[in-house]
Amino acid sequence: MTTYARGTNVSTMASRVEIERTLKRFGVSDVLCLEWRGKAAVVFEFQGKRIRLTADLPTEVRTPKGRRPLHPEKALEQETRERWRALLVSIKGSMSAIEAGIKTFEQAFIGDILLPNGKTVSEWALPQVERAYQSGQMPPLLFLPETTQEIVGDG
Repeated sequence: MTTYARGTNVSTMASRVEIERTLKRFGVSDVLCLEWRGKAAVVFEFQGKRIRLTADLPTEVRTPKGRRPLHPEKALEQETRERWRALLVSIKGSMSAIEAGIKTFEQAFIGDILLPNGKTVSEWALPQVERAYQSGQMPPLLFLPETTQEIVGDG
């Protein structure tokens, strides 16, 4: 993890409240902050677009020398606090860039916009970008699911 927020004493709840307050200051009305399936997630809607930002939460912590820390529960809690602070600074940076006119909302959050299939633009596009680099060919402009399962669902 980067040094940002290293050693923070700010609780995850305080960071979540600050994330909500920051987004509401920019006109977002509904915000959901949660921890689910090993991820910290912030979901909100802004300008008709639903956004999901996530950060992997630690499941195990090691010292710089690769050892288990003396107090693993405290170490996990500390890294979780740091991840929530990092999400906060990411959101503040994006919203500040929008406010300053450096980026549009779509430019700032393009990778985090949720598509109708529940994936973010990044989750959908990055594999296509990788294939384009490997093959040297651009992906088709029209999204065609790899299987009909993606069209009809599970049942």
